[in-house]
Amino acid sequence: MKALVARAYGPVERLAFEELPTPVPGPDEVLVRTQAAAVNAVDVVLVTGRMREVLPVRHPFVPGVDVSGVVAAVGSSVTRLDVGDPVLAWLGLASGSLAEWVLVREDLAAVRPAGLDAARAAALATGGLTASALVAAAAIEPWQQVLVWGAAGGVGSFVVQLAKRAGAEVVATGRPEDVEYLRGLGADRVIDYTTGDVVRETRRPVPGGVDAVIDVAHVGPDLLEAAAAVRDGGRVVYVLGGPPPALDRGVTAVYAGAADAPEGRLRELAEQAADGGVRVELSGVYAFADAKRALADFATGHVRGKLAITF
Repeated sequence: MKALVARAYGPVERLAFEELPTPVPGPDEVLVRTQAAAVNAVDVVLVTGRMREVLPVRHPFVPGVDVSGVVAAVGSSVTRLDVGDPVLAWLGLASGSLAEWVLVREDLAAVRPAGLDAARAAALATGGLTASALVAAAAIEPWQQVLVWGAAGGVGSFVVQLAKRAGAEVVATGRPEDVEYLRGLGADRVIDYTTGDVVRETRRPVPGGVDAVIDVAHVGPDLLEAAAAVRDGGRVVYVLGGPPPALDRGVTAVYAGAADAPEGRLRELAEQAADGGVRVELSGVYAFADAKRALADFATGHVRGKLAITF
């Protein structure tokens, strides 16, 4: 099979197409013929080795943690999926979706409903699951105020929608060109982070601070800035990893990621996306032959929503 392969840590420009053996599913796995994949920040992290001390990979390495396709073979213990089923899946750090065939654990896959095309399905998996975990960790109650920092990206765009569905008043950060887009996702207020002081503008109508910040833009000590926007006793929920800083005023920092989403959540998200309840924004769709360019564009640009790769 053809796959996009990293033979060693390095820039995404060093990725190359190679012929690799078609994998064989283990007992709890299915073999999926890939129809679409999506690009995520973790792909760049794993390829470059930026966090190799905590997120090492074995080479040759095939990036890609989101996939949508058709089941071609099933393992001996698989009971929920059948050959011919259209599916979407999150692969976890095992990766491998930038290939013509990919192995998927049955418990990480969901049947793709009618009305959800392969590209949007692939773009939903990691972003939607991560957003679900972040919103749950924020423990949002109706009418509480939540700041989504990094709202226009692949995870943030889902966070805005799911926080709104949870009943929150949503404050979102974005660029001027993102204002109408974010309002369309459900944001009640949008703060231009390129020209203004986000903390000051967040606190302007709520001097005591918002109830929670869901931060998909900062890591480590930089989370202190997000914490400054939160009320005493509030929460900062983050996804980019690293040890949280020491916070005061009773503010707590909580990490959450896609693996923390509850079982069955991917199926629910897929159904919501199929009926229009959850919007999947694709800012670019690339052919598989251009997959390396898709990763390079993602690594160097400000991407609204998601980038998808079709096969």
